[in-house]
Amino acid sequence: MALFALVLVAGLGGVVAAGTLARAATTERVITNRYSGLAIEGYDPLAYFVDGTPELGLPDFEAAQGGAVWRFRNEGNRDSFVAHPEIYGPQFGGYDPVDLARGVTVAGNPRFWLIVGERLYLFGREDTRDAFAANPPPYLKEARERWPVLEEQLAQ
Repeated sequence: MALFALVLVAGLGGVVAAGTLARAATTERVITNRYSGLAIEGYDPLAYFVDGTPELGLPDFEAAQGGAVWRFRNEGNRDSFVAHPEIYGPQFGGYDPVDLARGVTVAGNPRFWLIVGERLYLFGREDTRDAFAANPPPYLKEARERWPVLEEQLAQ
């Protein structure tokens, strides 16, 4: 998608919350909007788990990591994410795992999603989400095997 740019999110990124410095870490590239800097188009990653639906976050509840800005619906969601971004952030940095399994990187759309094995996955298209939902293990196996090489290529 033309509206997306890639931002490397590595190591410990600072997060400013209520005047205190908190730290969160993730090692995967995260898809961000090149104009706003928002990760996953400003959707609250915790809302998928808590509300069972994509919900836009609010500017009042943001966390910044490595150049990406994450938005949340409330302080509790933000704090949970900061404590465990590896759990609540989209797997594979928001790239479609079905396409990763095919050997290509396609940005996931926050409106096409699934939670499998207590992890959030985003998909570029409804048909890839449906294929994944029918049988996740082979896609996950192949995506996990291919992801390190594909992620390395993104850095170039």
